[in-house]
Amino acid sequence: MQRSRRRISAAVSAVVSSLLLALPLSAAPAQAATHNPIVFVHGLSSSASSWDDWIADFKADGYSSSELFAWSYDWTQSNVTTAQQLSAKIQSVLSQTGAAKVDLVVHSMGALNSRYYLKNLGGTAYVDDFVSTAGVNHGTTTASWCSWLYTSCAQMYTGSSFLASLNSGDETPGSVSYASYWSNCDDALTPDTTAILSGATNVEVGCVSHTDMNNDHGVYEQVRNFVA
Repeated sequence: MQRSRRRISAAVSAVVSSLLLALPLSAAPAQAATHNPIVFVHGLSSSASSWDDWIADFKADGYSSSELFAWSYDWTQSNVTTAQQLSAKIQSVLSQTGAAKVDLVVHSMGALNSRYYLKNLGGTAYVDDFVSTAGVNHGTTTASWCSWLYTSCAQMYTGSSFLASLNSGDETPGSVSYASYWSNCDDALTPDTTAILSGATNVEVGCVSHTDMNNDHGVYEQVRNFVA
């Protein structure tokens, strides 16, 4: 009887083993991308196309088109108006992607409207990393050529009431991680150090022109590593 039970048990084990071997192995689920969507904000006299090189670089490094958002706005208008439009744009990106937060990567005057959004329009709740490249964070005297023509340019001029309000108190509010990349030979920023933000990771990248700051590959690599 005991021998019979052993035979039955061995037979059952053999059947179970063969069934297990016949079953297809389930592939481990693919790891979903964990990138925050990036919203790119251009500067004065520019457009979304100024980010084409960096968008191509981000794609080469594993980002998808659905994670990269460059947009154009009327750069002649008040930075307050642009900040309000940026707020709507970011809410649209969050709704479209299902993400909780975005990363903001900005150039030149884009730093002003983006920082206004962060400080005054509740943006710190929706932004993880903020990166300023050649940001006119404390103004520049070179804005004198257009300050009498455009509201945005007048706000960018050193000593403007807009800048005084924007930079009063905490320059890097909320739990956002801030970085500012600046050049020591930027002819558009006088002085070059106007780009430095108190409380941010401030990086001097060497001699890179103002217009090259947001398409230079060396600067890109540092920005990519910061938002990673």
